[in-house]
Amino acid sequence: MSTTTPTPTQHRRNGGDLVVESLAALGADTVFGLPGQHALGVFDALRRSALRYVGLRVENNAGFAADAYARTTHGVAPLLVSTGPGALMTLAALQEAAAGSAAVLAIGSQVPLAGIGGGRHGYLHELTDQSASFRGVVKSVHTARTASQIPSAVAAAWESALSAPHGPVWLEIPQDVLLAEADVPPVAGLEARPRELPPRPELIAAAADRLTGARRPVILAGGGVVRAGAEAELLALAEQLRAPVATTFGGKGAFPWEHPLSLQSWMEDRYTTAFLEDADTLLVVGSGLGELSSNYHTFRPLGRVVQIEADLGKLESNHAALGIHADARAALAALVKEVGEREAGLTGDGEAPGSGAAGPGSGAAGPGSGGAPSPEAAVSDLLARVRDRIAGQQLDLEQQVLASVRDALPDGAVSCWDMTILAYWAWSAFDPRRTNALHSAQGAGGLGYGFPAALGVAVADPARPVLAVSGDGGAMYSIAELATARQYDLPVTWLIVDDGGYGILREYMTDAFGAATATELTRPDFVALAESFGVPALRTTPEQLRTDLAAALAAPGPSVVVLPAHLRMFAPTHLDS
Repeated sequence: MSTTTPTPTQHRRNGGDLVVESLAALGADTVFGLPGQHALGVFDALRRSALRYVGLRVENNAGFAADAYARTTHGVAPLLVSTGPGALMTLAALQEAAAGSAAVLAIGSQVPLAGIGGGRHGYLHELTDQSASFRGVVKSVHTARTASQIPSAVAAAWESALSAPHGPVWLEIPQDVLLAEADVPPVAGLEARPRELPPRPELIAAAADRLTGARRPVILAGGGVVRAGAEAELLALAEQLRAPVATTFGGKGAFPWEHPLSLQSWMEDRYTTAFLEDADTLLVVGSGLGELSSNYHTFRPLGRVVQIEADLGKLESNHAALGIHADARAALAALVKEVGEREAGLTGDGEAPGSGAAGPGSGAAGPGSGGAPSPEAAVSDLLARVRDRIAGQQLDLEQQVLASVRDALPDGAVSCWDMTILAYWAWSAFDPRRTNALHSAQGAGGLGYGFPAALGVAVADPARPVLAVSGDGGAMYSIAELATARQYDLPVTWLIVDDGGYGILREYMTDAFGAATATELTRPDFVALAESFGVPALRTTPEQLRTDLAAALAAPGPSVVVLPAHLRMFAPTHLDS
């Protein structure tokens, strides 16, 4: 045998080793992915590293798992895939990571160097320009064309993923570079310095002027608060200002659900929209006031808006505002300090901010004039009107099911929700009971997120039970990952609400056209299917759901609970605006 050909017991370091060494040097301990022929160099290198590998059965699901892992840890989740079909299968997951500001570092292989550049050489998996497929989805695209470029390219991608706002990035490395001998020493030290995004002092001063001078200040907190870990700063500012706080669907958990100033998350409710519109100063933090956060763009502010947003493209993209391009935590901390200093310097009667005569939300659908209640009373009145609206729609089953899920789920547990009717209820009505404890695909809105995301959360924190919620249609996107759950013995309970089709689309089409098309589905016996993977499963009823779900969550390892039920959505209010 030639001395230039390694034997199974010999190894010469190659580009794959440099990839895993670079990830480890930057602080990674876990990677997600799925191997492919062009990526074998990096997957073989995993065998010689201390990195923990979690392999899923479909690349898109691996991306969803990495997304939730990144959200849970507030760190980077490496995702390893192969060229062409494997790479392209991650796009839907990376779109969700971009919408949800999850720092996924996707590393894909490429055809050999000789095939890069747009020529049609007929290599397996060849694309004319693979990286072009990612440029409109991820924050940044990186390429390493030699072994010596790999550590710096990995560090640059890592830095981009963690710079505010967090987001997914794409790095590709040709097959022959991953396999070629690396004539460089092992990576011992590698540094990435994510860009910080502090607020400009003059903007903080101007925002504080508006907020402390407001008689009806209100805060809308989005997903940027959760991603930045700014919950404590938000609570402090709201209490300083006595400002009611609503959270967007992506911002759930950013503010305590039962706090006297909590408007909760009824963003698709006209009473809530009117309450936000009536604020004389509305502070929007970590939200672009997009479709779901503005009640389908029916929101029309009557007062002034202050917007804190780390994503420059979202700043004032829907409404004119005093725009502060900054990380939510840094900006809120600066506001807390500025407002606190102003409170300390009050003279005269020392009236506190937000305690003026005209509190928000008095009256049937907006402000009253004179004798207005306190902010806390206005919040209580608003939530009572929301409850009355829902109570008049004969939705007892839906509220019973959601309450049963909440009661069964331990307070410290995390839930991950697919695009399904019960999830839409949860966006508005579910109390996560702690921060960063509810994840869903409402950013990009793709099916199949719930179960693989729950697996990612369980990998990040295996000591806590995790709940995944899907409809039967969405569940079919992720069935293969029952094998993953069993292989790694992950403590995920999967609740599948089986209504025989795409339930929400059935409702939309029936409401719009009088009948539904292409929404009815033949589906498997989910209980028998789960058991064929060695995963315990049972079929339940709305009356038994709380007990059965609690028992499944308390049991070790994965489990499936199937609930046959036809749930309905509460009536929309944006169509009446």
